[in-house]
Amino acid sequence: MKKEEIVSNLPYSEPFLFVDEILEIDADSIKGSFTYSADLDFYKGHFRDFPVTPGVILTETMAQIGLVCFGIYLSADAADGLSGQVMLTSTQIDFLKPVYPGEKVIVQANKNYFRFNKLSCNVIMWNSANEVVCKGVIAGMVRKDTNG
Repeated sequence: MKKEEIVSNLPYSEPFLFVDEILEIDADSIKGSFTYSADLDFYKGHFRDFPVTPGVILTETMAQIGLVCFGIYLSADAADGLSGQVMLTSTQIDFLKPVYPGEKVIVQANKNYFRFNKLSCNVIMWNSANEVVCKGVIAGMVRKDTNG
């Protein structure tokens, strides 16, 4: 599966799509990027006069790149022919630095395991200064496509 196909198969659209590009992907890891446009609606109230990207949005970005995109790729290559949606089931994230409007981030996820339709990854996010913004573990389930 090509990188562009993965992004086009995501179940998200603007304004809830937090993947610009898949930079690298293989059976063990994925790396992708996203730039938080200063126009995003949540900046209007988080925080007043000093906008920062909410932690839940940083987590969602890590999940979209490091779990959903990765899960689509891995399930397309799975021996049992899995396909379908990847749903987040758990997170444990440490937030280390703020992300401001207009910043580009890079997310990398390294697979801990993918078995019994469950994917677990160590995930890390860097800002454009190559500083770690947040890191942790995310996991999710691949829901089999019941249409085929």
